[in-house]
Amino acid sequence: MIKALIFDFGKVLVDYDFSHIIDPLFISEADRKEFNTFFTSLDFINELDRESTPFIDIIRRKQQEYPKYTMQLQTFFDRYVDFVTGEVPGMKDLLKELKAQGFKLYGLTNWSSKVHQVMKNYDIFSLLDGQVISSEEHLIKPEPEIYERLLEKFGLKAEECVFTDDKAVNVVAAEKIGITGIVFHDAAQFARELKAIIEQTA
Repeated sequence: MIKALIFDFGKVLVDYDFSHIIDPLFISEADRKEFNTFFTSLDFINELDRESTPFIDIIRRKQQEYPKYTMQLQTFFDRYVDFVTGEVPGMKDLLKELKAQGFKLYGLTNWSSKVHQVMKNYDIFSLLDGQVISSEEHLIKPEPEIYERLLEKFGLKAEECVFTDDKAVNVVAAEKIGITGIVFHDAAQFARELKAIIEQTA
């Protein structure tokens, strides 16, 4: 029987877009492309999400490495909350329904310590019974230890959980330790797949 539902944050509970703030800061297309090469790289993203060193220290080091992009990186730091464009349509109402049905709701996210500023701005996060955040654990999905940390922290059994994430690799990692997974596309698709899983495991 499914008792707990675990949600990724970005692109599942809230949406985000860096380009609408960062892209206008460039004069040349070549500079924008060069910046995005490292800014969107998995290495940089994982470093921010793991946050083995403070977020600001990572930004300062990157500014030294790419001095001509000092302004863009500072804007990224200063306006971080503005990159979140809103809650994913339909998800807050769905979480309310699921909570009313008796399911426990948890978050499992790869996100820097800036996530707490985001969580203050959106009501959907208040529906969670708890969360595990990569920057606090210094672990990131799809490392199995971060899933195990969530199970341990909240006393959950893997076989009683469903995890949803917009990245298939993270869902596969959850499934490897016995958690049922759903690759998220939108609220309606998630609701359909979850209903089928709940009926199958009842």
